Amino acid sequence: MRQLIIIGSGPAGLTAAIYAARANLKPLVVASSVEVGGELMNTTEVENFPGFPEGVMGPDLMAKMQEQAEKFGAEIAYDDVTELDLAGDIKKVTLGSGKTEEAEAVIFATGSAYRKLGIEGEDRLSGYGVSWCATCDGFFFREKTIAVVGGGDSAMEEATFLTKFASKVYVIHRRDTLKASKIMQDRALANEKIEFIWNAEVADILGDGAVTGVTLRDTVTGETRDLALEGLFIAIGNDPRTHLVHEKLDLTEDGTIWVDGRSSRTSASGVFAAGDVIDPSYRQAVTAAASGTVAALDAEHYLAARGDAGEPAPAEDQLVEANA
Repeated sequence: MRQLIIIGSGPAGLTAAIYAARANLKPLVVASSVEVGGELMNTTEVENFPGFPEGVMGPDLMAKMQEQAEKFGAEIAYDDVTELDLAGDIKKVTLGSGKTEEAEAVIFATGSAYRKLGIEGEDRLSGYGVSWCATCDGFFFREKTIAVVGGGDSAMEEATFLTKFASKVYVIHRRDTLKASKIMQDRALANEKIEFIWNAEVADILGDGAVTGVTLRDTVTGETRDLALEGLFIAIGNDPRTHLVHEKLDLTEDGTIWVDGRSSRTSASGVFAAGDVIDPSYRQAVTAAASGTVAALDAEHYLAARGDAGEPAPAEDQLVEANA
């Protein structure tokens, strides 16, 4: 019987593992068999994670996080969760290997997945001109010609943000009207750096070692043409990875896992959630890491209340009073 199982090995899951391991909870981290490290494993240089003034490669950052969690006693399982039983005091986690692990508490930190176009070149050029995150990668496209695919609020926000860096931003949309809210539309349409390409979809991404352009297909006539680009941002939405907890945990209107206020407590006692799987807005590595901290502390408090862990850390006001 384990005290804590953490499902997910991105910034949220591994930060939770670091805190939980330091609290002597000996967490098991189910890290996936093929997607260890989360979305940052598909990122090249990360320049906005605190503590790395020279930047750090995404895979290197995740490797360091895992090393730190293991240093304090976290156990990593390179396997996939196939089934969850979250009812009752003992939680059961069934793995792809057929093994069932049991624990008194679970932290669910499976993140989210960017929606993809599903065309050749998309995965091959990921990190080499193809991106799903303007705030993560926009800096690398100074004075370059780039495009954003999408017609919703996210696409308008990404396009507007990218004009801070790029010399030219195309917005490629498969219809002749936008789904974005009026204020977001007006902001993008008024920006002199943004040009809209209507009734068009990306049929192919061009380039060998880096993006050099795209092939566009007219959604009305079917005609194709090439457009020279140095970067392509795909902003057609993202989906939290919640398939394992459907009808087991309450979800929000955004499809993320519901949590109680600023805590990580879900609708099931002893089950906590962290990272992008509860965050429809920010989806940054540093906010996911902070969320993992909250989940680990909440789990520690929960187990302590059950008599299965050390005394929970005092609240901040208690610390201030004790030091007065």
